This record gives sequence, structure tokens and C-alpha cells, in this order.
Amino acid sequence: MANYNELLPFRVTICGIDELAGHCAADITHVLSILDPGWPDPEPVNTFDLHRRLKLRFHDVIEPHPGAIVPERWDVELLLAFGRDLRASWSTHLLVHCHAGLSRSTAAATLVMAQTRPDRSADDLLREIVRLRPRAWPNLRILELGDELLGRGGEIVEAARAHYRRVLEREPWLAEAMIEGGRGREVAAAGGV
Repeated sequence: MANYNELLPFRVTICGIDELAGHCAADITHVLSILDPGWPDPEPVNTFDLHRRLKLRFHDVIEPHPGAIVPERWDVELLLAFGRDLRASWSTHLLVHCHAGLSRSTAAATLVMAQTRPDRSADDLLREIVRLRPRAWPNLRILELGDELLGRGGEIVEAARAHYRRVLEREPWLAEAMIEGGRGREVAAAGGV
């Protein structure tokens, strides 16, 4: 689903790899791809008529551990630089994708929106991300790095905590799955541990 409201001066679509082919005819102009290291480029992206694409490679983790490449400050600096280059026009259509379209992509889209609209509260922006991607669970490490780089004083992280809390109130079983997946700090941030 693309964003056609007053929050942004361009359209945004968030998806996972399995949804990319469905967006080939959607006038996508820019793609932000976030994939695991070593994962092949998804074939559907090659069919887009793009002005620009940024590929980032790191795992969907929030803490360093053996065998995982965590998102680093320079990754977030690159995605923010990419976001600054988006032209304020309805002909600009940004597609942000990761593997499932739930964590890395929603965090990246949140930061692009926060950078583009510093006058809007982080909570408003995150609610818009949820409107675009109802199953969103933004990667906390990416949000922490972006919050610092954007000088938002922890506002984005606090909005994420409130979001995690809302999700866990609706789907309490998810807490255990997130903890088992190494995302316990996000659950704790929600007040769930």
C-alpha cells in the first residue's frame, strides 16, 4: 500500500521479498533494499524502472552475536543520505523492502519519514508506518542509531516502545517468540519483561 496523505511529500511502499513482483507496475522510482549478507538480489527489483537504489546488507538482529552482522551507524548514515536525496514530488515513489517487510524495512521507513518531517512527532510517524504495514515490528537497533543521528533525543525510541507495547497487548504470545529470536530487549522496552 502506498502512502497518499499529508505526512510525506512522496509515496512510500513497504514490503517483503515475496511481495516485490506485485509492485513492478507501481511506478517505483527509488528502492531501499535491506537483505541478509550473501542473500541474492531479488529478481523482481531488476524489472523496476529506477532512478536510484540503495542496498544494505545486515542481519535482522539488535545485539551482536557470533555469525550475525548487526546494523551499524554507517548503515543508518547511508539510508538517511539516500532519504535526503528523495525529491519532494508525487512522482517520487519509494519502495522499502527487507525479507519479510516487518522489521528492518519498517525501521528504515520510520527514519526516512522522521528525517523528512522533523516537525511531526515520532508517534505520529510510527502510527503511519503501522497504517502502511500493520504487522510492523521495527528493528530497535536501527531506530536507536537513527534517533541519535537525527538528534531526536530518544523520541523515536520512546515511540517504538509504545508501539511494541500495543502489539504485545494485542498479541501477547509474540513476546516469547521475540525473546527466543534474540529480540528480548525490544520486549523489555515494551515493559514486557
